[in-house]
Amino acid sequence: MSGAPIDENAVLAKYKELQNECNSLMSKISELEADCNEHKLVEETLIPLNPNRRAFRLVGGVLVERTVGEVLPSVASNRENIDSVVQTLHTRLEKKQKETVEWKTKYNIRTQEEAEQMRRQQMVAQQQS
Repeated sequence: MSGAPIDENAVLAKYKELQNECNSLMSKISELEADCNEHKLVEETLIPLNPNRRAFRLVGGVLVERTVGEVLPSVASNRENIDSVVQTLHTRLEKKQKETVEWKTKYNIRTQEEAEQMRRQQMVAQQQS
C-alpha cells in the first residue's frame, strides 16, 4: 500500500477480511479432508475384492454400474487429486495466517480476549506492588 495513512475502520475491515479468508480456507480443508477419508475407506474396501465384481458409483447424482477393476483406479486418482488440493490449501492458509499476523502486529490490533487478558495482568501487577 502507499505511504498514506489508513483510517482505523479500513484497518479493522482488512483484518476481518483476512480472518474470514482464513476461516473459509479452514472449512474447505476440513470438507476436503472428510472427502479424502471417504475415498480412502472406499479404496480399502474395494482392494480385496475381485476386480470383475459389480460395483456401483455415483457420478453426477446418477448411480452407474461398473466393475471393481474400473472403479478402483478412478477412486484412487480422485483421492490423490483431493490430497494435492488439500496440500495447496494448507499452503495458502499458512500464507494467509502469516499475512493476518503481520497485519495484526503492524497495526497493533487486539482482540477482546487479548485486551481483557492484558487488563487482568495489569491489575495483578498493581495488586502485587
